[in-house]
Amino acid sequence: MSDNRHTKKLGELQATAICGNDITSSVLYVSALSIIAAGKYAWLALLIVAGVLYLFRKIYGEVVGALPLNGGAYNALLNTTSKSMASLAASLTLLSYIATAVISASEAMYYLHSIVPSLPVLYATIGILALFMGLTILGIGESAIVAEIIFIFHLTSLVILAGFIITHLLSHGFEIFLANNNTPTPHGSVAKAIFWGFSAAMLGISGFESSANFVEEQAPGVFPKTLRNMWIAVSIFNPLMAFLALAVVPIQEVAGHASSLLSHMAELTGGQWLAMLVSVDAMLVLSGAVLTSYVGVTGLVERITLDRIFPAFLLKKNRRGSSYRIIIGFFLLCVSILFITHGEVEVLAGVYTISFLSVMALFAVGNILLKVKRKSLPRPEKASWGAVFLALAAVLAALAGNILKAPEPGEPANVVIFAEYFVPTIIIIAVMLNRIALLELILHFIEIMFEPILRFVTRVNQKIFETIDRIQSQEFVFFTRGDNIANLNKVLLYIRNNEHTKKIKIVTVMQEEDKKVLEKLERDLEFLDREYPDIDIEFVKIKGEFGPKLIQELSKKWGIPVNFMFIGSPGDRFPYRIEELGGVRLII
Repeated sequence: MSDNRHTKKLGELQATAICGNDITSSVLYVSALSIIAAGKYAWLALLIVAGVLYLFRKIYGEVVGALPLNGGAYNALLNTTSKSMASLAASLTLLSYIATAVISASEAMYYLHSIVPSLPVLYATIGILALFMGLTILGIGESAIVAEIIFIFHLTSLVILAGFIITHLLSHGFEIFLANNNTPTPHGSVAKAIFWGFSAAMLGISGFESSANFVEEQAPGVFPKTLRNMWIAVSIFNPLMAFLALAVVPIQEVAGHASSLLSHMAELTGGQWLAMLVSVDAMLVLSGAVLTSYVGVTGLVERITLDRIFPAFLLKKNRRGSSYRIIIGFFLLCVSILFITHGEVEVLAGVYTISFLSVMALFAVGNILLKVKRKSLPRPEKASWGAVFLALAAVLAALAGNILKAPEPGEPANVVIFAEYFVPTIIIIAVMLNRIALLELILHFIEIMFEPILRFVTRVNQKIFETIDRIQSQEFVFFTRGDNIANLNKVLLYIRNNEHTKKIKIVTVMQEEDKKVLEKLERDLEFLDREYPDIDIEFVKIKGEFGPKLIQELSKKWGIPVNFMFIGSPGDRFPYRIEELGGVRLII
């Protein structure tokens, strides 16, 4: 999707702030979660998480560097597997964003409620969701300015808090820290304590995946810097705050302050004013995480709508270039979840946990598939096989830990809550992916059940056939340099299995005509035309040079969107980067 709707791309600080508010807000809860699970080893579990996140820097850098298009894990799998598999990643990412937005907005208002006790939390939560809906509709540039202010304030607050705690320790000593280190090891062994602490601490990297979902809005070279900046922030503050918490709060008291541990630490070491500062910071940065969800989900839904998974009316934009229908739809969805849960959004923790970790795992899988299926595709950096498998194993271990985690008394298990939201989501996606088959099934049912009402049935038949023809009338293009018949067969198989169409142009672009190549192509396509009678194959010969300019000219001339044009994986000598081609997809 490269329509240049944003003339000014996001710089390093702005892009980092948008996704950084989400990931750095984890410091507000992950220290308590880790200490409850791992006790005195919490800071070590958080350092291990920082190591895993370092591996994912390379994994994301390789995939997005090779395929710098919005969509994150969806885009990675779309260009390496089938649309069905990519849609699974899209469903999980959408669930993650919904849960993040609702939970973050609610928690932000609970912090504000601690400052203003008369505040109605449920309606204030709807208000903050509406506020950031409006801000996102105004444009990503305006959103980035707000995110930038929140991000800088948050990091400054954490530095001030750490400074006061360290000063307090230097003057009052480390008795609490030493006492905490003499407590019994949780779960009976160090390994088990670290495992459960690690599983809890992995929730502290939620938001790392968001940068990949709006990479097209970022200036060239910014994306890897956002990954680096997020990694640095999480690697410093999350283990540090857990370490400092163990130095000023007895372990047995942490559970009682789990939802506001940093505020409690601030009050112990700096007084009420510092606790107030941390509460205001928490309210702001959690609100910033809501903004992250809006920006991320907009980039993702735009991409999957362009691929005709969601209805095209969602792509309607306002004068500022914002897809306001997607943004409004996301707001309404979040509000409906609030009312369904009666404001008790803690039940969404299972959805948030499993969906986020599943997206991370699928991105690692996408990296593996990119290495295997698109090995010739140029990329600015590469993650080693060992790093990818180690990162994938770590995420799967954390996923298993959160699934196996015993629920609180009277509450359902995480996987049960997740299934309640995931199953309806995947059903909707499945319906959209198979809408032709479903329409045909409905047609058959109507013919059987309503045959006596012949005129009515005839009218319905006509409408449904028109709908099917409209969907299948979209023409696709494959650019070939003279591929052999096996590769051309793969192209037609992909079209038949993944796209709703009956038309494809096979285009070859040559500076000088090569009669032997053209004759061979014509013979091969004549054979394939007989083998695929349901697909109308048109062979087009163009004299010229293949590149972005020609792609755009042909797109306008034929009325075919660029993302419905395919090529094989280019080699190292290909003169253009994949993003310069405007969204052309790779299918072999």
